[in-house]
Amino acid sequence: MLNLVLFGAPGSGKGTQSEKIIDKYGLHHISTGEVLRKNIKEGTELGKIADSYISKGHLIPDSLMVDILRQELKSLPSESKGVIFDGFPRTIPQAVELEKILSEMGQGLTGVVGLEVPEEELVARMLKRGAETGRADDNIDTILNRLKVYHDQTEPLKEHYQGKGSYLHIDGLGNVDDIFSSISNAIDERVKN
Repeated sequence: MLNLVLFGAPGSGKGTQSEKIIDKYGLHHISTGEVLRKNIKEGTELGKIADSYISKGHLIPDSLMVDILRQELKSLPSESKGVIFDGFPRTIPQAVELEKILSEMGQGLTGVVGLEVPEEELVARMLKRGAETGRADDNIDTILNRLKVYHDQTEPLKEHYQGKGSYLHIDGLGNVDDIFSSISNAIDERVKN
């Protein structure tokens, strides 16, 4: 099984690149952000709890995110070739839980695709996305708060995965197809070894 984490700051292109990775490798996509937004839109209990955090640019508590992940993995089709985790893990405790869950399933993490994009580009991308899609969390105050939360709570994961030798550094600037080519080369190289 090919199990990948797609890692990067908000606005780094994770959603765009995850679609390309899914198409090429036939992976099941687990986007905790999409799961949360769906629940918020439907007004579920999970959605109400999630919205109380997301609307302020805060991360969802680890225990809640781990429960969401377990539910998603239970619904994984048996013929799946693997999973791409988009938006999870976001903290070291979540990373530890992910490794534990995969181990319980008799699997491991193949690699962590890290999209590296300068902060000023991230802000510009999210403001543009907000204007085009109407995403409520793509306004300047929430964007800046999301980036602060990312730097404080999520960015330490980069060092965590680098220490395990599983971090695949990808330059997230440039043409979408060129970035994807870099991702594919890194994944293919990882799978060969």
